[in-house]
Amino acid sequence: MSVQKSQYEESLATYSQSAEAIALLKRHRPYLELMPSMRRPEESVITIPLPIAKIRHSAPSPNGHSNLTSVESLMLPCEVAMLMCDPEWKIKTGKEIFVFIHQPEEDFSDLLGRWRRTQVLLGKDYEWVMPSRYQHILNEGAEKIYPLFVLFEETPERIKRGLKGAHLPFVMQDGDLEAAAIASSSIHETASPED
Repeated sequence: MSVQKSQYEESLATYSQSAEAIALLKRHRPYLELMPSMRRPEESVITIPLPIAKIRHSAPSPNGHSNLTSVESLMLPCEVAMLMCDPEWKIKTGKEIFVFIHQPEEDFSDLLGRWRRTQVLLGKDYEWVMPSRYQHILNEGAEKIYPLFVLFEETPERIKRGLKGAHLPFVMQDGDLEAAAIASSSIHETASPED
């Protein structure tokens, strides 16, 4: 059995929410410790699903006296960017975590390749296209970027083996995530306005 599109979409929708993204970090403690404040966790993590970065390219001008800079907006090949933010100063810290959810029909080289492409793209100067509620936050690139892979029970063993061999962290997605979401939505649908 292979990963289903509905499993992938459910995980993407879930980890787009900051509370669920923080719950994901709790499953990999070294990343949880990157959060600036454990007392104010939801103010410490900004989640950007299917993130877009503005990459700056510099090239020497024809006269050789200065550099020409161009900016290119690119969607990164990850599912969620998690930017650490100091809740007191309302500024982004220098650490960013990128979540890669195993996609249907994706093999090890595809999944690892998405992380490698992210590393290459973010090896240049960049800034984020921020969600509207975070437009005020200074959003220049990071000092350090970290990957976190989300796998399913149906994920082939070779992918887990490959990530272990590459010393890259992964967590296994609980199989009941979709069932919990369906149960939650059916509770809201059946509840009357008086409840």
